Amino acid sequence: MSVAPRAPTPAEEGLAAKPTSLWTDTRRNILRQRVAQVGLLLLILLLAIAVAAPVLATYDPNEPVGVDEGLLAPGAPHELRGPCLHLLGCPASRPEHPFGIDRNGRDEYSRVVYGARVSLVVGIATVGFAIVLGALLGAVAGYAAGLLDNVIMRVMDVLLAFPSLILAIAMVTVLGPGLINAALAIGIVAIPVYARVMRASVLSIKEREFVVASRALGESSGGLLLRRILPNALTPLIVVGTLGIGGAILDVAALSFLGLGAQPPLSEWGSMIGKDHNLLFSDPYLVLIPGIAISLSVLGFNLLGDGLRDALDPRLNR
Repeated sequence: MSVAPRAPTPAEEGLAAKPTSLWTDTRRNILRQRVAQVGLLLLILLLAIAVAAPVLATYDPNEPVGVDEGLLAPGAPHELRGPCLHLLGCPASRPEHPFGIDRNGRDEYSRVVYGARVSLVVGIATVGFAIVLGALLGAVAGYAAGLLDNVIMRVMDVLLAFPSLILAIAMVTVLGPGLINAALAIGIVAIPVYARVMRASVLSIKEREFVVASRALGESSGGLLLRRILPNALTPLIVVGTLGIGGAILDVAALSFLGLGAQPPLSEWGSMIGKDHNLLFSDPYLVLIPGIAISLSVLGFNLLGDGLRDALDPRLNR
């Protein structure tokens, strides 16, 4: 007489279930959050524009076109320099410039598209530089403790005592204006933030059971720090770093607005606003469109950072 197989209980199903990793849970939690989805969508759009800039741009972003088209000739009507899109009713006889042209005769749409490349590269590179140095200093300070910890963190406190943008302006003034120097200054100013985050994570992890067990088994200090502590201390840095990219884009744009960052004719949103800010009332699109691009980029990174912060919360990984 055959016996029908017994259905597994919920507890047995749970034991048989395939374990999931932290990053699998994180990805699922991010995809469940509307805020993170919006941020991720904005960043995907920004990345797509940056990658496809040569295809999307209709003109060379650094070369004037208005002179050849007669739009900057003496006596040319001011309205001819405004936005023109044939699909929206602009006369076919006019050259098509969706965002108009700037006062130097360059196509504003092409400059905004190429500006996505500059902002994305500068933001990621700046925060990457700050995270590497900040994580290194914070990890050493948190693990070594004692005098070395005090020396490193007091230096970080001195840097944090100054307003970040003012300190960055002072550094660029010494180094000289330029996009690389502006990004370097913003990165140096951000180092203390990541150093303090890493130090706090290391202090909380280095006394946990798995670290104590590895130490008892004879693992070296370098092995404990690199193989046991650092991989488990990176989660807060990922969240803070994602939020920091938006801030870095905004800070570099501010330095470029002041003439200390990107130099003409490089297409950078902050520089574009700075060069045409006195045309706000006569040609507002020259200021508002790059400003909207900066806002959307910063918003995308901030929303994704908030989503990562919630997704990496252990209480949500059930």
